[in-house]
Amino acid sequence: MLLDAKDLGYRELNERIKAAEGDCRVVGCCGQRFIAAGLREKTVAIDGIPGNALGAYLDGAKIVTSANAQDAVGDTMNDGSIIVHGNIGDAAGYAMRGGRIFVKGNAGYRAGIHMKEYHDKVPVMIIGGSAGSFLGEYQAGGVIVVLGLGGKPRSGRIVGNFPCTGMHGGKLFLRSCEGAEKVVFPPNLLVRRAEESDLDCVRAELEEYCKVFGYDLGEVLRPGFMVVTPGSHDPYKQMYVAN
Repeated sequence: MLLDAKDLGYRELNERIKAAEGDCRVVGCCGQRFIAAGLREKTVAIDGIPGNALGAYLDGAKIVTSANAQDAVGDTMNDGSIIVHGNIGDAAGYAMRGGRIFVKGNAGYRAGIHMKEYHDKVPVMIIGGSAGSFLGEYQAGGVIVVLGLGGKPRSGRIVGNFPCTGMHGGKLFLRSCEGAEKVVFPPNLLVRRAEESDLDCVRAELEEYCKVFGYDLGEVLRPGFMVVTPGSHDPYKQMYVAN
C-alpha cells in the first residue's frame, strides 16, 4: 500500500500504517516521529527522512529507509529489524532488547546506550561507518559492531570519546581498519583481538548486512576485529544483568 506523508502529521500517518492491509511504502516523509512504533508485523519502506524514535518499541515488523534517520532509532525495540540506507542521529537503540538495526553510514552519540539481552533475545546493531562518543554506554547485553567502511573519519577514529563507559554486559566489535587502533577505552574493560569463534554470535547478521548493502562478506571480515567485553570487576552488573 502506498501512503503519501506529505500533508500528514505523525499521528495520522501512524494510524494509516497500522490500519493498512499488508506492507506499506511511505513517500514524502519529512520528519514525522514514531513511525511504526510498536508495530508487530508487515514491512514499512520509507522514502524521505523519518523523525525521532523511528521504530520505537518495534515488536517484529521490518522498517527500511532510503536515506538518513534522526535520533532514537529503535528506542526500546523488542524484535524486528530496522535498515537505514544512510546515517542515524543520537541514541540509536536506546534500551534495545531485541531485533536488528543495520546502518550503512555513521551513528551519532550514545548509540546502544543501555542495550540489554535476556536468554535468547540478543539485540544486534551494525554500524557501517563510524560512531560518536559514548558508544555502548552502560551496555548490559547484545552486540554492537562498527565496521569503519567508507573512509577515515574526520576525528581519525571510528569511535568517539568514552566508548563503553559503564559497560557491564554484551560485546562490542571494532573492525581492524584505519581509525580503530586509536580508540581509547576505559581501563576496566577487556580489549583483545577477536578470534574466529568470537564472531560466531554475529556472523549471520554480518552476512545479512553485506547482502542488504552490497558488500563482500569476505572483504569485510578480512582485516579482523577487536572485541571489547566488561572486565571482571563490575559494580553495575548486579543492578542491570539478570543472573
